[in-house]
Amino acid sequence: MKKPLLAIMATGVAALLSLTACGGSTQAQTDSKGTELAGLTGVIGAKDFSEQYILANITAQLLNAHGAKMDTNTSIVGSANVRTALESNKISGYWEYTGTSWITYNKKTEPIKDKQKMFDAVKAADAAKGIAWLAPAPLNNTYALAIRQSKAQELGVKTLSDIAKLPASEQTFCLESEFSTRDDGWPGLKKEYGFSPNAKVSMLDTGVIYTATQKGQDCNFGEVFQTDGRIPALKLTVMQDDKQFFPIYQGAFTIKADILAKYPAIADIIAKVSPRLTTEVMQTLNAKADVDGDEPAKIATDWLKSEGLI
Repeated sequence: MKKPLLAIMATGVAALLSLTACGGSTQAQTDSKGTELAGLTGVIGAKDFSEQYILANITAQLLNAHGAKMDTNTSIVGSANVRTALESNKISGYWEYTGTSWITYNKKTEPIKDKQKMFDAVKAADAAKGIAWLAPAPLNNTYALAIRQSKAQELGVKTLSDIAKLPASEQTFCLESEFSTRDDGWPGLKKEYGFSPNAKVSMLDTGVIYTATQKGQDCNFGEVFQTDGRIPALKLTVMQDDKQFFPIYQGAFTIKADILAKYPAIADIIAKVSPRLTTEVMQTLNAKADVDGDEPAKIATDWLKSEGLI
């Protein structure tokens, strides 16, 4: 998702420069399905959360099953740094989200509501920068606010507009630092829905927000990602974005255009996996990591085998 700037970019550039092709990477081994990508080597990157780790491993293992020798690097912190790693050839590709590229990297303040038009616009904008977007997945890893089910019933809230009608004492939020400063995050959300100026905000690490929201001590409402498996596992209710504030965050594999030009079969291979990655599928896979504690590499292998892709 996910999730994406300036503060992270400023603090993380030094760490990014120390990365090597092998730093924090693991070789993905798979059963062979073909040799179309023989000679292809490189690194599949990931942002620093479970969905990205799983997607990176799915991609590397799938490409390796077709003759490539790709590693994964899941040690880069922050969306801006992963994008910089791609632009500077530190990695070959990674999974990105349309809303992030459109708003954060291409500096567009107005999201496009139509999913296909959004994808086409992002694809065109990044093509000019030498970055290719391959077949998108149906998953939409957009931001959302969630609340524990019992509290939602107690307060009678279903939409984000309902939150604005609550007393200020009930408008308590758990957010992570990146969301708190993004154009498509807290500043714009608070303004769009008219949340109380006295709303209480607790800043927490991304993973902690889910359990904190479930406990309800630090906040009633927590910032979550819609594909996160902890939402159903912790019995959280996602508030409806009735004003459609949040952009679409459709996931797709992005890769340097020159690599794709040399190995065009990559697009066909990715097209075999992308349509299967729905929001519901990603919730299930993410839960295996964040709830069950399984390793992303194993989650990827098991799922690819169950789908007959390796």
